[in-house]
Amino acid sequence: MQKKKITILIAAVMVLVAAYAWYQSTKVYGNDKESIIKVIKSVEGYEDKDIHIVQINDFDDIRIAGFLADHKPSYILFAKNDMGNYVWKHIESNQEEAIAMFLPGRAIKKIMFVANDENGVAKMTVDINGETLEQAFPPYEPSVTWVDLPESKDNGYEYRNYKYYDENGDLIEEFE
Repeated sequence: MQKKKITILIAAVMVLVAAYAWYQSTKVYGNDKESIIKVIKSVEGYEDKDIHIVQINDFDDIRIAGFLADHKPSYILFAKNDMGNYVWKHIESNQEEAIAMFLPGRAIKKIMFVANDENGVAKMTVDINGETLEQAFPPYEPSVTWVDLPESKDNGYEYRNYKYYDENGDLIEEFE
């Protein structure tokens, strides 16, 4: 009777180890462009979208890929695990605009802009905590642009007076 219990226990442990090994081998990470696309397509709502990676940036143990999902500006954020693989943490898309602004996390004190080839904005200005920032963009081509956030005493940011200009310097749109 005791021998039978030990045999069943050993068999159960072997099945669990095999199942865990299989699960780990099928897991997809964001370690390169092809695997990033596989991760994106594994996320609910992105399975059938046309994915175009525009740019991949690493910030210490964080990897961020700016991409277009059916032509919509988007990004995906990965964090490096103990094995050195990039694990998916967050994904976001803008469904309305040709250029989108994203704040990918407090650890990265930057604003990320992702644009598609319909973006006519060549320059923008925005007031952040009372400081006016100006940023140029390549119009009418997919791009990812990073803007450093100004220093903040309380790690809070207030955004005001967005102004968007075309390549001739004419004001396209503004928001307060």
